Parts: sequence; structure tokens; C-alpha cells
Amino acid sequence: MANTLYDALFLAHEGSEKTFLALKDRRAVSYGAFLRQTARFAHALRACGVEPGDRVALQAKKSPEALAVYAACVAAGAVFLPLNIAYTPSEVDYFVSDAQAKLLVCDGAGASALEPVAAGAGARLLTLNGDGSGTLADLARGQPERFEPAERRSDDLAAFLYTSGTTGRSKGAMLTQDNLLSNAEALVETWRFTESDVLLHALPIFHTHGLFVATNTILLAGGSMIFLPALDIDDLIAMMPQATTMMGVPTFYTRLLADPRLTRELTSHMRLFVSGSAPLLADTHVEFERRTGKKILERYGMTETNMNTSNPYDGERRAGTVGRPLPGVDLRIVEPESGRPVATGEVGIIEVKGRNVFKGYWKMPEKTREEFRPDGFFITGDLATLDADGYVTIVGRAKDLIIAGGYNIYPKEVELLLDEEPGVLESAVIGVPHPDLGEAVVAVVVPRAGATLDEAALLAAIAPKLARFKQPRRVFSIAELPRNTMGKVQKNALRERFKGVFA
Repeated sequence: MANTLYDALFLAHEGSEKTFLALKDRRAVSYGAFLRQTARFAHALRACGVEPGDRVALQAKKSPEALAVYAACVAAGAVFLPLNIAYTPSEVDYFVSDAQAKLLVCDGAGASALEPVAAGAGARLLTLNGDGSGTLADLARGQPERFEPAERRSDDLAAFLYTSGTTGRSKGAMLTQDNLLSNAEALVETWRFTESDVLLHALPIFHTHGLFVATNTILLAGGSMIFLPALDIDDLIAMMPQATTMMGVPTFYTRLLADPRLTRELTSHMRLFVSGSAPLLADTHVEFERRTGKKILERYGMTETNMNTSNPYDGERRAGTVGRPLPGVDLRIVEPESGRPVATGEVGIIEVKGRNVFKGYWKMPEKTREEFRPDGFFITGDLATLDADGYVTIVGRAKDLIIAGGYNIYPKEVELLLDEEPGVLESAVIGVPHPDLGEAVVAVVVPRAGATLDEAALLAAIAPKLARFKQPRRVFSIAELPRNTMGKVQKNALRERFKGVFA
């Protein structure tokens, strides 16, 4: 019996002096050096009493050492729990307590605030700073540079990722060794990654996108990463000539498009731009191709499943769609209540089945049962259509569905029309309480630079294109839409802000 994930992602690189991470300060970390650091950290975890199956939580700045904590957890058979660096101590308290973590690793600056959190959860607290220093590094210093990986089966847990919790308390999605490995294998195949690739990595590593989609895929292919601490357009542009690929959220692309340095010449050697974690506006897709000659490849995934679909590497990358199911992923669009497949082009809920689909929610067996059909399909909660060519188009979340006067309204349909109007940069459509209709449609729009938006003019412009019941009753203009760290619009925050409009 082997350690499935460690063998596939790390073992092949032992002793290799090929560059794994190229850093902003021009330092390079070889595969061999990274794995020696991983071994020292894995021994340090053991010294802290971490056994296979124990949970290790990490809330630390992005660094090679923070990434090595993930690798050390894989080696030691621990369950890795990455935490957003923006989480408050009270939020961290919930995650660490709920996961029953054995160890909490945090930035030294936050240690005093997290000491009572760790103590209350029965976890040991260690520190890891952005420069690689801290008590974890101290404990790892002098440890052996080889580590015998813990034996793991394919269905053993490798990571917990907590969902955003916008509709209740956050749920810990349990991801297995095979969930992560199978998805990396599918992405290497679909996106044609090889050991020659250099990935421009400016994503956080506390999220499935930067950690599993980007890092695991590069590890499996044996490529390299330009490992940037955060999104900085100057850094992206400066480093792009050294890269072959980039993964980003839509914000990466909109900010690049706002910079005159984004040209065909700058991107000429890049073979692949991938976008995910939030919907990419069709306008962004079209404009990026016009400016660079490159078509962004959009894909779709979620915390519980990693990646489910992708536009093709070869073939038509359709703006506004997330492509077709990945190899090994079964996908269907069904009626929410009955589970019956809908007709081609009709809106329904996406359900998926495959090796990528998580094991369930930690300590929530009833919630887990609710989210799976009897035949094993996972109910994603994402509303979409499937066209005759098999391309999936996301139209929203089931929880974002607006029911006004008994009629179902899909926000995406209204948003697409608003986004086409001159002066509108982007929009978000929500349902808010209404004394007569139950819910009423409200649109929130962001003007383009220098533009002034008129509510009556916008409503008049889209009125001929929408049934009356779908039309917004109010339009509000704001400077920017609220987003989480991965660029997703936080419609719950908008609903809270505008809930009293019709009171």
C-alpha cells in the first residue's frame, strides 16, 4: 500500500534540481530543495504528535514554506485545512474547533489573538511567517531531509475545504487522496500540461484554485511555477515573458485589459490562459482575444468537486460557457425537485458524479445525504443549461433564483442584458422582499469609468427584451460589487443592503 497522492505528486521529483518555484525576488526553489523542506516539516508534524488522519490547519501568508506545509501533510498522511488569511479569530475558532484540528499554524503577527482559539480547540499553535521563519521552522530545523511517507489508501482524506457558509454555518467538504489526484490527472490531460510548462501563479493557496487546480497540476506534470505573493498587475506583466501559462480569476483579466502594456507581443509565447472561480463576462473574453489574439479558456468547478467542466484546449472556446464535462466526470442538468433531466437548452440544476466528487461533509451525515441522489450524483446547486453540443452555461445559483409573484426569474438572463448597455461595466440582479410579490427584482449596476447611469433609461432599454415579470423594479448604481477573495460577487451582501427598498 502506498501514499497515493505523495507518490504521484512528489516522489518522482526527489533529488531533482529543476526549478519548481521562481520567486518575485528572483530566488529559485528547486524540486529537491522543496522536498527537503517538506521532509523537515513532516518530521516536525510528527514531533507535534500529528498522526495520519489528524487535521492540520494553516492560516499563513503565501510562501514556499506555506506550500511545503501542504506537502508535509500529504507526506505525513494528515488532513490539510487551509484557511483564508482574511478570516477573523472568531471565524478561525469555528473551523479549528469543528475540524478538531491537532495543530494550528498561523502567521506570527496573529499568534496572540489565536492562542486562546488553539487552546479552546485543544490544538497546538505554531507560527510560520511570510519569510519562512517562525516556531514551525525552528522545530523543523535540523530534522532529517528524508521522510518515509505514511501509507494512505485512495479513499483516505487528504484535505478539508470549508464552504463559504452564506446560507448557514460553513460545511467542511472532505476531499480524498483520489479526489485530488484524479482531478489533477484530468487537467493535465485536458489542458496539455508538460514538464516544459511554466505557470504564472498569483492566486492564493488557501483555495482549491491556487492550491489544487494550479499546484497539483504543475506537480503532476513536472513543470515550474512563477510563485507570486498576490495579484499585482506590474508583477504579472513583468513575469509573463518567462511563463507559458496562467490561471486566474476574472479580475486578473479585467485588470490586465485596463493596462495598455497588455499586447500581442507580451502574450505571444503564452499557450494558455485559464479563468475560473467566478463567471467571466463574455465581453472580457472577446476583448482579451481582440487585444492579444489569445482565447481565455473558462472552466467550472466548486469546493466539493474541484473541476467539473472545461472549454476545449483544441476546438471552440465559447464565450459565456464553461465548456464540456472533464474526462471521468458525468454531468446532467435536472429539475430540482424530481431529479428528472430537463430538455436541451432548458434551465436546471447541475449534478455531477465521478472520482473528483468529495466524500461528504464533515460531521454532517444528514446534510451529506440531502446533497446526493440515490444513484450517487452530487447536487451542486448551480443552475445551468446544456446545449446540443454539450456546452454548459451557468445561469446562477439555486439560492439566487428569484420567485416574484410565483414566477421563476434567473438573474443571469437580466444581468446579460444590462451588461450590454452602454456605460454599464457589470451588474448583479437580486431578489428582495416585496409586500405584494413576495420578492421583487432589483438590479445593482457598476458604471464604466466616466459614465453616468440613469435608472429610467436603463429600465426602458431592456424592457422590450424581457417579460414584464422579469424586469427590475429598481436599478441602483454603486462604485463596485462586493466580492470575496476569489472574485465571486457576494449577492447575500447586496440582498442585505437593499432588503428594505420596498418595505
